[in-house]
Amino acid sequence: MTQTSYPPQHVAIIMDGNGRWARKRGLPRLAGHNAGGDNIRPVVKIFADYRVKYLTLYMFSTENWNRPRIEVAGLLSLLAKKIDQETQAFHRENVRLVHLGRLDRLPQKLREKVKAAVELTKDNTGLTLCLAFDYGGRDEIAQAARRIADAGIPGDKIDESVFARYLYTPDIPDPDLLIRTGGESRLSNFLLWQAAYSELYFTPVLWPDFGRKDVEEALAEYKRRQRRFGRIQSS
Repeated sequence: MTQTSYPPQHVAIIMDGNGRWARKRGLPRLAGHNAGGDNIRPVVKIFADYRVKYLTLYMFSTENWNRPRIEVAGLLSLLAKKIDQETQAFHRENVRLVHLGRLDRLPQKLREKVKAAVELTKDNTGLTLCLAFDYGGRDEIAQAARRIADAGIPGDKIDESVFARYLYTPDIPDPDLLIRTGGESRLSNFLLWQAAYSELYFTPVLWPDFGRKDVEEALAEYKRRQRRFGRIQSS
C-alpha cells in the first residue's frame, strides 16, 4: 500500500459557485465574482498555514469568453483590480505569483499588470500561487505540441517528460489534490495532463463560502486516500 504524503505539495482548485452564491442572495452575478475574488487571499493563507507549497486557482477558462459580454468585462476588471490590491501584500508574504494560460487575448494594460506581478514576485520562496486565467487544458496541450514542432524535436525523441517541459508548468509538480467547489463533479478542461493521478475532491460549498473548515475537511479526506499510481496494492 502506498502511503499518501501529507500535506499535499500541490493543491489545485476549480473555484465554482460564484453565480449561484449571488443568485441565492438576489444579487447580480458579478457580485458573486467579487465575493469569490475577496476569498482568494484568505484561502491562500490557510493553505500556506498547512505548508502547501503550490496552489493553483482556476479563475477564467478559455470557454469563459463565450459568456455574456458584460460578465466577461467584469471578470477582466476584477482580475485587474485584484492584481492592484493584492500583489504587494502577496509579495510581502513571500508568495510567488505565476500565470497559467494565454496572455495574448487579454487587454494590453491587464497583460502588463500580470507580467509585472509575476516579475515582482519571481524570486519569492514561499507558497507559489498559480493563477489560471484564460486557461484551457486542451489548448495548453495543443500549444505544447505546436512548440515541440517549432523546436524541431523528432517524433522518436518525444516522451512524456519531453512533452511536459512544453506545458505551462515545466517547473511545477503535478497537483496531488484537485478540489472543485460548488457541487459539480467534473474537471471542466482544467489541468488535463497534470491531473492524471490527482486525488479528486468535490464539495457542495460555493467558492465564496469556502473557508478554513472546508480546507481542513478536504485535507483530511486527502490524508485518508491511498495513492498507488497504477501499482497493485500490497497486502
